[in-house]
Amino acid sequence: MSATTSRGLLGPADLRRLARALGVSPTKALGQNFVLDANTVRRVVRTAEVGPEDVVLEVGPGLGSLTLALLDEAAAVVAVEIDPVLAAALPATVAGRRPDAVGRLAVHTADALRLESLPDPQPSVLVANLPYNVAVPVLLTVLDAFDSVRHGLVMVQAEVAERLAAAPGEAAYGVPSVKAAWWARVRRAGSVPRAVFWPVPNVDSGLVAFERREPPASRAGRAAVFACVDAAFGQRRKTLRAALAGLAGSADTAERALRAAGVDPHARGEQLGVQAFAAIADALAAEAAA
Repeated sequence: MSATTSRGLLGPADLRRLARALGVSPTKALGQNFVLDANTVRRVVRTAEVGPEDVVLEVGPGLGSLTLALLDEAAAVVAVEIDPVLAAALPATVAGRRPDAVGRLAVHTADALRLESLPDPQPSVLVANLPYNVAVPVLLTVLDAFDSVRHGLVMVQAEVAERLAAAPGEAAYGVPSVKAAWWARVRRAGSVPRAVFWPVPNVDSGLVAFERREPPASRAGRAAVFACVDAAFGQRRKTLRAALAGLAGSADTAERALRAAGVDPHARGEQLGVQAFAAIADALAAEAAA
Protein backbone atom coordinates (compact mmCIF):
# COMPACT_ATOMS: atom_id res chain seq x y z
CA MET A 1 0.00 0.00 0.00
CA SER A 2 1.33 3.41 -0.92
CA ALA A 3 2.51 6.03 1.54
CA THR A 4 -0.33 8.31 0.39
CA THR A 5 -2.91 5.62 1.18
CA SER A 6 -1.35 4.90 4.57
CA ARG A 7 -1.54 8.56 5.53
CA GLY A 8 -5.22 8.56 4.56
CA LEU A 9 -6.16 6.04 7.26
CA LEU A 10 -7.16 7.02 10.78
CA GLY A 11 -4.88 6.38 13.74
CA PRO A 12 -5.68 6.54 17.48
CA ALA A 13 -4.97 10.28 17.78
CA ASP A 14 -7.02 11.02 14.66
CA LEU A 15 -10.03 9.10 15.95
CA ARG A 16 -10.01 10.71 19.36
CA ARG A 17 -9.56 14.17 17.85
CA LEU A 18 -12.45 13.57 15.46
CA ALA A 19 -14.66 12.25 18.25
CA ARG A 20 -13.95 15.33 20.38
CA ALA A 21 -14.76 17.64 17.48
CA LEU A 22 -18.09 15.88 16.97
CA GLY A 23 -18.87 15.67 20.69
CA VAL A 24 -19.10 11.91 20.28
CA SER A 25 -18.36 9.31 22.94
CA PRO A 26 -18.72 5.60 22.09
CA THR A 27 -21.94 4.28 23.59
CA LYS A 28 -22.66 0.80 24.89
CA ALA A 29 -26.31 1.19 23.85
CA LEU A 30 -25.28 1.25 20.18
CA GLY A 31 -22.52 -1.30 20.69
CA GLN A 32 -19.89 1.16 19.49
CA ASN A 33 -16.26 0.04 19.62
CA PHE A 34 -14.21 1.95 17.08
CA VAL A 35 -11.14 0.36 15.46
CA LEU A 36 -7.99 2.33 16.30
CA ASP A 37 -5.45 0.28 14.39
CA ALA A 38 -4.77 0.93 10.69
CA ASN A 39 -3.14 -2.48 10.24
CA THR A 40 -6.33 -4.16 11.46
CA VAL A 41 -8.56 -2.44 8.92
CA ARG A 42 -6.08 -3.24 6.16
CA ARG A 43 -6.16 -6.88 7.24
CA VAL A 44 -9.97 -6.91 7.26
CA VAL A 45 -10.17 -5.53 3.73
CA ARG A 46 -7.51 -7.94 2.49
CA THR A 47 -9.17 -10.96 4.13
CA ALA A 48 -12.54 -9.93 2.69
CA GLU A 49 -11.00 -10.09 -0.79
CA VAL A 50 -12.56 -6.80 -1.84
CA GLY A 51 -11.91 -6.10 -5.52
CA PRO A 52 -11.99 -3.03 -7.77
CA GLU A 53 -15.44 -3.91 -9.14
CA ASP A 54 -17.09 -4.48 -5.76
CA VAL A 55 -19.74 -2.30 -4.17
CA VAL A 56 -19.23 -2.80 -0.44
CA LEU A 57 -22.00 -2.56 2.10
CA GLU A 58 -20.57 -1.39 5.43
CA VAL A 59 -22.86 -1.48 8.44
CA GLY A 60 -21.91 0.78 11.34
CA PRO A 61 -18.97 2.71 9.84
CA GLY A 62 -18.64 4.83 12.98
CA LEU A 63 -15.86 7.38 12.58
CA GLY A 64 -14.69 5.91 9.28
CA SER A 65 -11.63 3.77 10.03
CA LEU A 66 -12.73 0.81 7.94
CA THR A 67 -14.53 3.00 5.38
CA LEU A 68 -11.31 4.67 4.29
CA ALA A 69 -9.55 1.33 3.89
CA LEU A 70 -12.45 -0.05 1.86
CA LEU A 71 -12.40 2.95 -0.47
CA ASP A 72 -8.77 2.12 -1.27
CA GLU A 73 -9.86 -1.14 -2.91
CA ALA A 74 -13.58 -1.06 -3.82
CA ALA A 75 -15.48 0.59 -6.64
CA ALA A 76 -17.84 2.11 -4.07
CA VAL A 77 -18.87 1.92 -0.42
CA VAL A 78 -22.46 2.10 0.80
CA ALA A 79 -22.34 2.92 4.52
CA VAL A 80 -25.37 2.41 6.75
CA GLU A 81 -25.07 4.21 10.09
CA ILE A 82 -27.76 4.49 12.77
CA ASP A 83 -26.12 7.42 14.58
CA PRO A 84 -27.10 10.62 12.71
CA VAL A 85 -24.09 12.56 13.98
CA LEU A 86 -21.64 9.93 12.72
CA ALA A 87 -23.53 9.51 9.45
CA ALA A 88 -23.42 13.24 8.77
CA ALA A 89 -19.70 13.47 9.56
CA LEU A 90 -18.50 10.53 7.45
CA PRO A 91 -18.49 12.27 4.03
CA ALA A 92 -16.44 15.15 5.46
CA THR A 93 -13.92 12.73 6.95
CA VAL A 94 -13.51 11.02 3.59
CA ALA A 95 -13.28 14.37 1.81
CA GLY A 96 -10.52 15.49 4.14
CA ARG A 97 -8.42 12.34 3.77
CA ARG A 98 -9.38 10.89 0.41
CA PRO A 99 -10.97 13.69 -1.65
CA ASP A 100 -10.69 11.53 -4.78
CA ALA A 101 -13.01 8.95 -3.20
CA VAL A 102 -15.89 11.20 -2.12
CA GLY A 103 -17.93 10.34 -5.19
CA ARG A 104 -17.63 6.63 -4.43
CA LEU A 105 -19.20 6.88 -0.95
CA ALA A 106 -22.92 6.82 -0.20
CA VAL A 107 -24.08 7.19 3.40
CA HIS A 108 -27.53 6.20 4.63
CA THR A 109 -28.76 7.07 8.11
CA ALA A 110 -30.75 3.97 8.99
CA ASP A 111 -31.15 1.06 11.37
CA ALA A 112 -29.62 -1.95 9.64
CA LEU A 113 -32.14 -4.22 11.35
CA ARG A 114 -34.89 -2.49 9.35
CA LEU A 115 -32.97 -2.29 6.10
CA GLU A 116 -34.99 -3.67 3.18
CA SER A 117 -33.59 -1.87 0.14
CA LEU A 118 -30.87 0.47 -1.07
CA PRO A 119 -30.54 2.64 -4.18
CA ASP A 120 -28.47 1.27 -7.04
CA PRO A 121 -25.77 0.16 -7.43
CA GLN A 122 -26.60 -2.83 -5.28
CA PRO A 123 -23.91 -4.13 -2.88
CA SER A 124 -21.89 -7.18 -3.85
CA VAL A 125 -19.92 -7.58 -0.62
CA LEU A 126 -20.64 -7.03 3.08
CA VAL A 127 -17.69 -5.89 5.19
CA ALA A 128 -18.41 -4.55 8.66
CA ASN A 129 -17.35 -4.20 12.25
CA LEU A 130 -20.74 -5.20 13.64
CA PRO A 131 -22.01 -4.02 17.03
CA TYR A 132 -21.78 -6.91 19.45
CA ASN A 133 -25.37 -6.61 20.65
CA VAL A 134 -27.00 -7.01 17.20
CA ALA A 135 -24.35 -8.79 15.12
CA VAL A 136 -26.31 -11.95 14.32
CA PRO A 137 -29.65 -10.30 13.40
CA VAL A 138 -27.86 -7.68 11.27
CA LEU A 139 -26.00 -10.35 9.33
CA LEU A 140 -29.15 -12.40 8.79
CA THR A 141 -31.10 -9.28 7.76
CA VAL A 142 -28.51 -8.38 5.13
CA LEU A 143 -28.37 -11.92 3.76
CA ASP A 144 -32.16 -12.00 3.51
CA ALA A 145 -32.66 -8.53 2.02
CA PHE A 146 -29.76 -8.34 -0.44
CA ASP A 147 -29.22 -11.38 -2.61
CA SER A 148 -26.73 -9.27 -4.56
CA VAL A 149 -24.32 -9.72 -1.62
CA ARG A 150 -22.33 -12.76 -2.72
CA HIS A 151 -19.68 -12.89 -0.01
CA GLY A 152 -18.36 -10.91 2.92
CA LEU A 153 -16.47 -10.61 6.17
CA VAL A 154 -17.75 -9.37 9.50
CA MET A 155 -15.95 -8.62 12.73
CA VAL A 156 -17.95 -9.81 15.74
CA GLN A 157 -17.48 -10.91 19.33
CA ALA A 158 -15.30 -14.06 19.41
CA GLU A 159 -18.08 -16.15 20.96
CA VAL A 160 -20.51 -15.03 18.25
CA ALA A 161 -17.93 -15.88 15.58
CA GLU A 162 -17.73 -19.41 16.98
CA ARG A 163 -21.51 -19.76 16.94
CA LEU A 164 -21.92 -18.50 13.40
CA ALA A 165 -19.26 -20.81 11.99
CA ALA A 166 -19.97 -23.91 14.10
CA ALA A 167 -20.83 -27.24 12.48
CA PRO A 168 -23.42 -29.76 13.70
CA GLY A 169 -22.24 -31.56 16.80
CA GLU A 170 -19.86 -28.81 17.93
CA ALA A 171 -20.42 -27.18 21.32
CA ALA A 172 -21.07 -23.72 19.83
CA TYR A 173 -23.59 -24.98 17.26
CA GLY A 174 -27.01 -23.44 17.59
CA VAL A 175 -29.65 -21.19 16.04
CA PRO A 176 -27.17 -18.66 14.53
CA SER A 177 -25.18 -21.49 12.95
CA VAL A 178 -28.20 -23.04 11.25
CA LYS A 179 -29.80 -19.79 10.11
CA ALA A 180 -26.57 -18.40 8.64
CA ALA A 181 -26.05 -21.73 6.85
CA TRP A 182 -29.41 -21.29 5.12
CA TRP A 183 -27.85 -18.56 2.97
CA ALA A 184 -24.12 -19.12 3.04
CA ARG A 185 -21.06 -21.21 3.78
CA VAL A 186 -19.60 -19.63 6.89
CA ARG A 187 -16.11 -20.00 8.35
CA ARG A 188 -13.82 -18.46 10.94
CA ALA A 189 -11.25 -16.16 9.32
CA GLY A 190 -9.08 -15.11 12.24
CA SER A 191 -9.03 -13.42 15.63
CA VAL A 192 -8.88 -9.74 16.56
CA PRO A 193 -7.41 -8.63 19.90
CA ARG A 194 -9.43 -6.31 22.10
CA ALA A 195 -6.59 -3.77 22.26
CA VAL A 196 -7.28 -2.49 18.73
CA PHE A 197 -10.66 -1.04 19.78
CA TRP A 198 -11.74 2.14 21.53
CA PRO A 199 -13.13 1.71 24.09
CA VAL A 200 -11.42 -1.60 24.82
CA PRO A 201 -14.15 -4.27 25.08
CA ASN A 202 -14.16 -6.98 27.72
CA VAL A 203 -13.86 -9.71 25.09
CA ASP A 204 -11.81 -10.52 22.02
CA SER A 205 -13.30 -10.39 18.54
CA GLY A 206 -13.28 -12.75 15.60
CA LEU A 207 -13.53 -12.49 11.83
CA VAL A 208 -16.26 -14.47 10.09
CA ALA A 209 -16.19 -14.95 6.33
CA PHE A 210 -19.12 -16.17 4.28
CA GLU A 211 -19.87 -17.12 0.69
CA ARG A 212 -23.46 -17.19 -0.49
CA ARG A 213 -24.96 -20.42 -1.79
CA GLU A 214 -28.42 -21.52 -2.83
CA PRO A 215 -30.68 -22.22 0.16
CA PRO A 216 -31.81 -25.81 0.69
CA ALA A 217 -34.77 -26.87 -1.41
CA SER A 218 -37.89 -26.53 0.72
CA ARG A 219 -41.54 -26.49 -0.25
CA ALA A 220 -42.45 -25.16 3.20
CA GLY A 221 -40.17 -22.13 2.88
CA ARG A 222 -37.62 -20.37 5.04
CA ALA A 223 -40.04 -19.13 7.72
CA ALA A 224 -41.26 -22.66 8.37
CA VAL A 225 -37.71 -24.02 8.46
CA PHE A 226 -36.62 -21.33 10.90
CA ALA A 227 -39.64 -22.07 13.10
CA CYS A 228 -38.39 -25.67 13.34
CA VAL A 229 -34.90 -24.45 14.20
CA ASP A 230 -36.20 -22.15 16.93
CA ALA A 231 -38.33 -24.91 18.42
CA ALA A 232 -35.54 -27.47 18.33
CA PHE A 233 -33.02 -25.24 20.06
CA GLY A 234 -35.52 -23.62 22.40
CA GLN A 235 -35.48 -26.87 24.37
CA ARG A 236 -32.00 -28.20 23.70
CA ARG A 237 -32.15 -30.97 26.29
CA LYS A 238 -35.24 -32.48 24.77
CA THR A 239 -35.37 -34.90 21.88
CA LEU A 240 -36.72 -33.50 18.63
CA ARG A 241 -39.90 -35.50 19.17
CA ALA A 242 -40.57 -33.55 22.35
CA ALA A 243 -39.12 -30.21 21.25
CA LEU A 244 -41.25 -30.09 18.09
CA ALA A 245 -44.45 -31.31 19.71
CA GLY A 246 -45.84 -27.82 20.21
CA LEU A 247 -45.09 -26.82 16.62
CA ALA A 248 -46.50 -30.06 15.23
CA GLY A 249 -49.56 -30.17 17.46
CA SER A 250 -48.52 -33.32 19.28
CA ALA A 251 -45.47 -35.45 19.95
CA ASP A 252 -46.91 -38.26 17.81
CA THR A 253 -47.31 -35.93 14.83
CA ALA A 254 -43.78 -34.65 15.35
CA GLU A 255 -42.48 -38.22 15.36
CA ARG A 256 -44.28 -39.09 12.13
CA ALA A 257 -42.87 -35.99 10.44
CA LEU A 258 -39.37 -36.68 11.70
CA ARG A 259 -39.44 -40.25 10.45
CA ALA A 260 -40.78 -39.06 7.09
CA ALA A 261 -37.86 -36.63 6.91
CA GLY A 262 -35.39 -39.42 7.65
CA VAL A 263 -34.51 -38.02 11.08
CA ASP A 264 -34.32 -40.05 14.31
CA PRO A 265 -37.08 -38.69 16.60
CA HIS A 266 -34.74 -39.20 19.56
CA ALA A 267 -32.02 -37.00 18.04
CA ARG A 268 -31.46 -33.43 19.24
CA GLY A 269 -31.31 -30.23 17.23
CA GLU A 270 -27.58 -29.72 17.65
CA GLN A 271 -26.96 -32.89 15.63
CA LEU A 272 -28.73 -31.66 12.46
CA GLY A 273 -27.65 -29.49 9.56
CA VAL A 274 -29.86 -26.97 7.79
CA GLN A 275 -30.85 -29.47 5.08
CA ALA A 276 -32.31 -31.78 7.71
CA PHE A 277 -34.34 -28.93 9.19
CA ALA A 278 -35.67 -28.14 5.72
CA ALA A 279 -36.76 -31.76 5.33
CA ILE A 280 -38.47 -31.66 8.73
CA ALA A 281 -40.35 -28.46 7.86
CA ASP A 282 -41.57 -30.02 4.62
CA ALA A 283 -42.69 -33.15 6.46
CA LEU A 284 -44.55 -31.10 9.08
CA ALA A 285 -46.28 -29.16 6.31
CA ALA A 286 -47.31 -32.45 4.69
CA GLU A 287 -48.69 -33.67 8.04
CA ALA A 288 -50.68 -30.46 8.44
CA ALA A 289 -52.15 -30.82 4.94
CA ALA A 290 -53.08 -34.48 5.39
